[in-house]
Amino acid sequence: MAVRLARLSRHRDERFLFVPMDHSVADGPIVAAARFNGLVRTAVEGGADAIVVHKGRAAGIDAGLLRDCALIVHLSASTAHARDADAKVLVGAVEEAIRLGADAVSVQVNIGSDTESRQLTDLGSVAGACRRWNVPLLAMVYPRGPRISDPHDPALLAHVVNVAADLGADLVKTTWATPLERMADVVESCPIPVLVAGGPHDPGADPAAFASGVMAAGCAGLAVGRAFFASGSPARVIRALSAVVHQAPAPVEHGSLSADSIDPVRAVPAR
Repeated sequence: MAVRLARLSRHRDERFLFVPMDHSVADGPIVAAARFNGLVRTAVEGGADAIVVHKGRAAGIDAGLLRDCALIVHLSASTAHARDADAKVLVGAVEEAIRLGADAVSVQVNIGSDTESRQLTDLGSVAGACRRWNVPLLAMVYPRGPRISDPHDPALLAHVVNVAADLGADLVKTTWATPLERMADVVESCPIPVLVAGGPHDPGADPAAFASGVMAAGCAGLAVGRAFFASGSPARVIRALSAVVHQAPAPVEHGSLSADSIDPVRAVPAR
């Protein structure tokens, strides 16, 4: 377990930049099949600590690309065409991920969805298997569904990340708080590292400026997918994000943080 956890932070600084590329199950291809290994190479050379893919895609990745980058196999799935796209189901097992050379596995749970109870059961089951095999578990837990009025409420986010911790996850990924500096409250509440999803889907947003606010709030890192592979310059984006995650300053005191004022890599301030 210690060896695999260490692999998840290539700089051994307990900070993490993960690049989820599992979106092809939910939404369709993110890049032409012949270019997928090239996209992985861009992520690795730019400083990603790990990539997240489904088991079938993992089998086709050039093993040499993962020499300096960890592999996380995602075990949950749904598609945008389902009656309920928030109803995640298990489509893989920890044992399969181990055979593929995975350093960790991930599971998604949507708190507030109609199938929340089944997803929690799946998370608990996978956590048990991870303990048997000494495989780290990244829980992707979001407030998402018909019972959620504000998915960026800090108190609600503190609840969902602690669900992940209590059910056996080693790391948890969730959405961001509004205002962003309130992520400090979420982090303070949680006994495991908290990672934040990539940020608002705004073509004019600066991912590095968003990342600066996230890291200054005390988060352990980011998991950035669309902001990377859908950008006009994936290489530039991943290099900027890696610089923020692995060179960020110490967290500031709660209440004094402004996401618009943090600039550890001379990024354009968020607007």
